[in-house]
Amino acid sequence: MERTQVLIAGAGPVGAVAAYYLAQNGIDVIVMEAAASCEEDLRASTLHSPTLSMLNQLGIMNKLGPQGLKAPVYQYRRRKTHEYLSFDLNELKGEVEFPYRLQCEQYKLARLLTTALDEHPNAEVNFQHRVLSFEQNEDSVIVSVETPYAIKKYQADYLIAADGANSIIRKWLGVEFIGFTYPEKFLTLSTTTPLEDYFQNLSYVNYISDPEEWLVLLRVPSVWRVLVPFFKNIGDEEILSDKYKNKVFDGIMQDGASVKTQHRTIYRVHQRVATKYNHGRTLLIGDAAHLNNPLGGLGMNSGIHDAWNLCEKLVEILNPTRIKGRNYANALLETFDRQRRTTMNNFIQAQTIQNKRMMEEGTEEFLGAEWERLNNLHKDDELRYEFLLKQSMTQSVRDAESIS
Repeated sequence: MERTQVLIAGAGPVGAVAAYYLAQNGIDVIVMEAAASCEEDLRASTLHSPTLSMLNQLGIMNKLGPQGLKAPVYQYRRRKTHEYLSFDLNELKGEVEFPYRLQCEQYKLARLLTTALDEHPNAEVNFQHRVLSFEQNEDSVIVSVETPYAIKKYQADYLIAADGANSIIRKWLGVEFIGFTYPEKFLTLSTTTPLEDYFQNLSYVNYISDPEEWLVLLRVPSVWRVLVPFFKNIGDEEILSDKYKNKVFDGIMQDGASVKTQHRTIYRVHQRVATKYNHGRTLLIGDAAHLNNPLGGLGMNSGIHDAWNLCEKLVEILNPTRIKGRNYANALLETFDRQRRTTMNNFIQAQTIQNKRMMEEGTEEFLGAEWERLNNLHKDDELRYEFLLKQSMTQSVRDAESIS
């Protein structure tokens, strides 16, 4: 039976950050990923300021930064009136290390880190290896893994579940995943068509409110990504059809039929949080621990913040020069749970729900009142600064650190 200090299920950006942090701090780690490679998932593409600082501490921003687009400005727009408000993260210069969002597809981060882990003396990454089950006791976790050729068992001090929304580890633990699923489906379209030609002063990140069909326009290095909701009870095939693609782009440029798309993806969106993140020697992070809607780009980032918070504590627990006993380890992991779950419930969930409501509430009267509120906030230097701290996730990281 192979032995390691930490076994991680999932080689997405959250699992990869956790593994690289541990390996860089002298902890032996093995990563198991069910897929054959880091898949080109385009859902998450925003890296916020505190996340960039974390990645910089890992020494990878010099390689990741050039693969993305710096987006210091993001905009809220009203579709029917063409009004817009710009929020500039450069206002946070001097308070944050990176006063911008980096628009960079999540698979680029995952691939960069898994490649580095392959060459790291403390790490091992295994693709086409799927965690099936596990058993834990006071001393270790025994993990059963399906490989392409056999079922293998591994022994670890700790098991980290970064295996996504459908986490098999969370299911085996029997943890409640409390929350709800939005009734509408979400459609993401990507295109190389220069959408900036059809809007005045379009930024790289744009949230466009409308009582009938709100949308998000995000620029990543290779394409524009367009996110729209579908409330009608229609089949996926129809949603992915040229007819609906044309309808979406007709609303942007009046000639949707001329637009070619590189990707069309449908997904359901959830707001859910696990009732507990730490379970003995098994720990939940990222989508395995929580889900939220994508408005604001908080999901992947909050997962990376989970990984950072947890791995700081695991390094302390597993450091052979500072062994303080099982009670000390349990207390640290309880703190991880309090800090990250409280932040998720008090900020991330509330903020993403508010972000969605701000764009979609079904009357012009509501959107007008919401726009007036946002406009007043934008004009007030103090309120705008506080808003930038919140939306950049700077405040949520600080709040989590303040929880004992």
